Amino acid sequence: MAIVGGGTVWFQAHSAAVAKDEKEAAALQLQMKRLELEEMKIRNDRAAADLEAATASAAKVQAALDRCVKDSFALVNEEYGTPSKSAVVADCKRQYETTDGAGMQAASNARDTGGADSGGGIDSPALLGLVAGGALAVAIFARKGKKADT
Repeated sequence: MAIVGGGTVWFQAHSAAVAKDEKEAAALQLQMKRLELEEMKIRNDRAAADLEAATASAAKVQAALDRCVKDSFALVNEEYGTPSKSAVVADCKRQYETTDGAGMQAASNARDTGGADSGGGIDSPALLGLVAGGALAVAIFARKGKKADT
């Protein structure tokens, strides 16, 4: 009778410990999902800011290009031997593309979600390190709490 009673008590204690471990694992998994969502939000915000900067830069270059063409177009066809309109447009494009190469580079990389050289935000390896460190800290504290309970 003592063996059956001891086995029942052990089984109940073991079941409670397993249930507690499962609950802690679910909490850890939920925290990891929250951190992943936060990481995605940071990346999306950074991508939106990069896209906005690239759009503003492209609009600025386009306005300067239009102004150059308008100013230079007055010279076209006034006298014999002047450049054609297409030559004026090509000259203005060449002039403004070389002047604002950084803006054109930003416009071409606007869809890039980030890397080590993408700006002043948190880069992916650092964010993954923070996530892993947080998960490790939570796991260590959960184990210490578990040892203190027994």
